[in-house]
Amino acid sequence: MPRTKQKFDLVIAANRLPVDRVVDADGEVSWRTSPGGLVTAMESVMRGREGAWVGWAGEAGEAPEPFEQDDMFLNPVALSEDEVAHYYEGFSNDTLWPIYHDVIVSATFHRYWFAAYEVVNRRFAEAVCEVAAKGATVWVHDYQLQLVPAMVREMRPDVRIGWFNHIPFPPVELFAQLPWRRAILEGLLGADFLGFQRVADAQNFIRACRQLLSLPTKGDTVSESRSEGARRIRASAVPISIDFKGLEELAKQPGTHARAKEIRASLGDPETLILGVDRLDYTKGIGHRIKAYGELLEEGRVAPPKQMFVQVATPSRERVDAYRDLRAEIEGEVGRLNGEFSTIGAPAVQYLHHSYPRNEMAALYLAADVLLVTPLRDGMNLVAKEYVTCRHDNGGALVLSEFTGAYHELHQAFVCNPHDIEGLKQTIMRAIETPPKEKARLMRAMRRRVADHDVQHWAARFLENLAKAPERGGV
Repeated sequence: MPRTKQKFDLVIAANRLPVDRVVDADGEVSWRTSPGGLVTAMESVMRGREGAWVGWAGEAGEAPEPFEQDDMFLNPVALSEDEVAHYYEGFSNDTLWPIYHDVIVSATFHRYWFAAYEVVNRRFAEAVCEVAAKGATVWVHDYQLQLVPAMVREMRPDVRIGWFNHIPFPPVELFAQLPWRRAILEGLLGADFLGFQRVADAQNFIRACRQLLSLPTKGDTVSESRSEGARRIRASAVPISIDFKGLEELAKQPGTHARAKEIRASLGDPETLILGVDRLDYTKGIGHRIKAYGELLEEGRVAPPKQMFVQVATPSRERVDAYRDLRAEIEGEVGRLNGEFSTIGAPAVQYLHHSYPRNEMAALYLAADVLLVTPLRDGMNLVAKEYVTCRHDNGGALVLSEFTGAYHELHQAFVCNPHDIEGLKQTIMRAIETPPKEKARLMRAMRRRVADHDVQHWAARFLENLAKAPERGGV
């Protein structure tokens, strides 16, 4: 029986709800907005719109009853302990994630993981249909829910379905390794419009449909024939962005500036403060960056306290073996560098294994002279855009991997190939040594790009494409 009779014209479906459950000292339960790129992006999209969000509340067991938070209707989906282990940690993050990120670590294939993925995707699809009004727009997000579009279409052919992939979509040669490749492609083809971060990702999807399903493709569309008749599905690049105005306002606050000065003072007011901010994930190239920085220390080209390096590594997927191994490896290397190159009160690498609130991150960005963004593969990397947004003073320098989606927009960054350690070292030094006037010119150009292509522009463009698909949207 449906848990709610409320219906909405816009329904978002994502693996997680945009809130975390908080229990205070008196046992009172409340909800607060979650950190993370998707939530931050969608929060501003949903502002001022009547809509529902379908997602998991983050804890195994029964789902809370539907509730309202910040003018948004939240419809929680339940996951059991086994489903968290098999659907989320297993199939989503130990099978799909490696395949979609160039198989940096090997993917693991288990049939019972995929069975759990199917069951959970069906549950999400049912929860979507429960709150979708007749003719509603349904916007499904990311790799955890790739079967949902076709499942929703089967139950509710009246709704308009879009799907957006926040991570890369792999070349067909890698995607073909998946034993369940047909089911995933057919699941995605339930959508009217599929949005990807890069043109190459959309092309990879179209190529996979052509080569693995033998479907006809033309330009950015795929044609498929089902019992109800032929359909054309459009797939194209709609790169995600951030709330430029909101973050810039936060960065301009006197309290943020005061905190940025405090951060620099606590580090001994170095000549150059170098910063890394990442989830602790093997795709982020943290090890490559630390290796390059370690060699610069060995060569005497950087040295604390004149140059200080702060690495923020947000905890991530700590029950997955590859992530536990990565943490041990990174922390071991940081310990070695600190043992060899630190002086009293001036560590070679200041390593912080925490997550931080938005205002602290804005202060860190303002404090940092150089930001290192060196993923081996990344769908977008919103950290790069956040840094550029916070630098309303046109200060700072962005070192950016060519394997990020952001590289295709932020052409004025100091671009690197993180696999080339020698090249990465030279790029870091160029970012440090380039005259401030030239760095300001580069930063101004990047800020213009992010301001003109903010999260509202992204959402409007996606929804316009979805409304007009399979024809092209005009935004």
